[in-house]
Amino acid sequence: MAYEIPVTQARAELAELINRVVYGGERVVVTRHGKPLVALVSAADLERLEGLPEPAEEHVDHVVSAVSTVREPAAVRPERGRFGIAAEHRGAAGS
Repeated sequence: MAYEIPVTQARAELAELINRVVYGGERVVVTRHGKPLVALVSAADLERLEGLPEPAEEHVDHVVSAVSTVREPAAVRPERGRFGIAAEHRGAAGS
């Protein structure tokens, strides 16, 4: 599962993103204008990726399109981690 985040937000949250990758086992896809730009993966994932044979050219587009469709799970509420339950309550009341 990958967490997708815009590059402008990723700049501000780099330390948190690194912790999510290292300690949470997540993969983070950084986007620009909604398109995948780079991915943050653990060093172990990188080693596994480097050990794989190179994909045939026609498969590269399929991989890129698959990564671009990855979204944060609907059940995850990022503001809860940052601001606690109070942020959810205020958000629901303001809606």
